[in-house]
Amino acid sequence: MKISICIDAVLPGGNDAQKLHALKDAGCSAFEFWAWWDKDLSGIKQAMEETGLTCAAMCTRFASLTLPDKRNDYIQGLRDSIKAAKSLGCGVLISQVGDDTGGDRKEQHTSIAEGLKACASMLEDAGITLVVEPLNTKIDHKGYYLWSSAEGFNIIREVSSPNIRLLYDIYHQQLMEGNILNTVSANLDLIGHMHAAGVPGRRELDQSELDYRYIFSMLDKYGYPGYMGFEYFPAGDALNSIRKFTKV
Repeated sequence: MKISICIDAVLPGGNDAQKLHALKDAGCSAFEFWAWWDKDLSGIKQAMEETGLTCAAMCTRFASLTLPDKRNDYIQGLRDSIKAAKSLGCGVLISQVGDDTGGDRKEQHTSIAEGLKACASMLEDAGITLVVEPLNTKIDHKGYYLWSSAEGFNIIREVSSPNIRLLYDIYHQQLMEGNILNTVSANLDLIGHMHAAGVPGRRELDQSELDYRYIFSMLDKYGYPGYMGFEYFPAGDALNSIRKFTKV
């Protein structure tokens, strides 16, 4: 299992370059983060060179895909984000889709799919994969449009680009749907990145109703090739919680 640590969630605050050195000492080989536009990318790049860590993923600049009139803003944000990702050798950009407008869901679904189709050639030319993330609407993201993994996978199929995939976040989908392993195994070819956190509470992976060690062993058996991003908010010592899983 290839593990990536979200430094904004697991190691909040502080100096990002120092976080990479701490992750290296904890046995990690990859990291990810949310917004790139408020980061010292040159400092992160230098720390990557010093530690040998890989940047597994970062977020793209956001504009709602549920609103057709925001599409050009989304595309420009993605264009800028591709440049940032390439500067760090990062091959995955994470995207949300936006809030439910309250309008017809079929129209919003179509707007998302058409917006992503408009981005496909740019991503393919850059060799970057965009991963679209369903989120839970019960606790953390009330009002968000895309909560269903089934609808997310349908959107990916409609877009039909090898460089646009789904981000399957186990924490979010356990809250919304459950049936994690059956869903993942049936749609493995459409998943470009994964996230994990303890359920409930979004804490450490060993503080969870889910047996993450078993889940990871099954993902290895299925042949999942991507990264598993640890995106949780530690209740205790963050680095100790990471060390428990770095050799999974």
